[in-house]
Amino acid sequence: MAEGYDYIIVGGGSAGCVLANRLTEVPSVRVLLLEAGGKDRHPLIHMPVGFAKMTTGPHTWGLTTAPQKHANNREIPYAQARVIGGGSSINAEVFTRGHPSDYDRWANEEGCDGWAFEDIREYFIRSEGNTVFAGEWHGTDGPLGVSSLNAQPMTLAFVQSCQERGIPYNPDFNGAVQEGAGVYQTTTKNARRCSAAVGYLKPVMHRKNLTVRTDAFVKRVDIKKGRATGVDVWSDKTGDETLTADQEVLLTTGAIGTPKLMLLSGLGPAAHLRDIGIDVVQDLPGVGENLNDHFGIDIVGELNGHYSLDKYNKPHWALWAGLQYLAFGSGPVASNVVEGGAFWYADEAAASPDLQFHFLAGAGAEAGVPSVRPGASGITLNSYTLRPKTRGTVRLRSADPKALPVVDPNFLGHPDDLKISVEGVKISREIFSQPSLQKFIRAIRFPDDTVKTQEDYENYARQYGRTSYHPTCTCKMGADSDPMAVVDPQLRVRGVDGLRICDSSVMPSLIGSNTNAPTIMIGEKAADMIRGNR
Repeated sequence: MAEGYDYIIVGGGSAGCVLANRLTEVPSVRVLLLEAGGKDRHPLIHMPVGFAKMTTGPHTWGLTTAPQKHANNREIPYAQARVIGGGSSINAEVFTRGHPSDYDRWANEEGCDGWAFEDIREYFIRSEGNTVFAGEWHGTDGPLGVSSLNAQPMTLAFVQSCQERGIPYNPDFNGAVQEGAGVYQTTTKNARRCSAAVGYLKPVMHRKNLTVRTDAFVKRVDIKKGRATGVDVWSDKTGDETLTADQEVLLTTGAIGTPKLMLLSGLGPAAHLRDIGIDVVQDLPGVGENLNDHFGIDIVGELNGHYSLDKYNKPHWALWAGLQYLAFGSGPVASNVVEGGAFWYADEAAASPDLQFHFLAGAGAEAGVPSVRPGASGITLNSYTLRPKTRGTVRLRSADPKALPVVDPNFLGHPDDLKISVEGVKISREIFSQPSLQKFIRAIRFPDDTVKTQEDYENYARQYGRTSYHPTCTCKMGADSDPMAVVDPQLRVRGVDGLRICDSSVMPSLIGSNTNAPTIMIGEKAADMIRGNR
């Protein structure tokens, strides 16, 4: 296609891939998608089990948090994707979309008109290509492949143990009822990961009005006379260049990358920008504020036999699993490891579940997570407070675009978050103690028997909690009356024409589940608004 673009999309993650697909449905619209990371060629990206190897390494930015003063001053690894497809290329593929009341809260309490559940349900349905469920809660023809797992025996034992604990079975966390325990559906199709790059981007790469550039690092948004006109980009191949957008620049670099880019462009809290030495283009106090993330805490059980996926850590079993996957598309490699889960209550009076659990049919699968003795097999149960009251920040370290930002989630910064988190650990322990799992467990290694009192549990939470990879809200949307709102409900940046933010950073508050499906929903709704369909 000829040089010159109507829309430049900055960030090839979940929302960016959605926008690239939907905007180029109109043949006359010229779209450029820029991604700082590379292509998704690594085979582990596409094998469901590979996620555990993706939380560190070249497909991430290598971030760690600022010392967490409420979590023993630990600097916690903070995986953010740097690859086409973004988080959907390296996440655990768990498909959940939150409780309807989360979106009603956005609309009714947080100034986001048009974002109530009944307003955005159609976008969830449009995006979803479910191979099992259908009806008013599910789509079957969408680009995002969703399927059910052939769950491991330990996962089924977990679901039974939840029922023994009093948590009812739920076959569909995305249906009319969220609470309960069951096996997660995953964003997989034909035993392969269906990232946004696979589902949305690759099928339209042939379109002549779409240009996709990877390994393209955007340094700032160019703003002239109050309007975004394009972006400054650097790459190994072309060096520095300026690219222009005739219509709009669309930011989709996520809840860490987007506020960083806004700040580098002179859009943010004036005092912080001056401290860093960046000229203030627009004083937007909310940029980089309001960081909201799930703080997950693991417990780990050692099994009395090789019943979990840890069995396949041995070379001969790993070879067997690989052959099974290549021949039949089944077996351990087709597992996302995080197979089972539950939504339940720390506070029985809560209107909706306030805890989420993720069961891993293995131990030490992710970087920084405790494991069992060498040679043994284990299982892991992670829990987190669904709607933490804590808020953190994203700040620039310097005016150098290549410097990593300072990310401070302020985990456990509110006493209610600690209280609910501790209840999650206690309930996790109770689940592991039920008959269906207990017969397989030699011992619960983390927390061990020395953790007994409330203070012990609180100390355990502070020491072993970690990000659940769900940062949100750092450029939140809201009403004109909200001074911290960065974008309006049409996702337009306040005070700057031709600039929108269309990713998880615009959430006004964290939803009660994993965040990939909601981010894709945001991309779908944004595309309609940009095209004038809403």
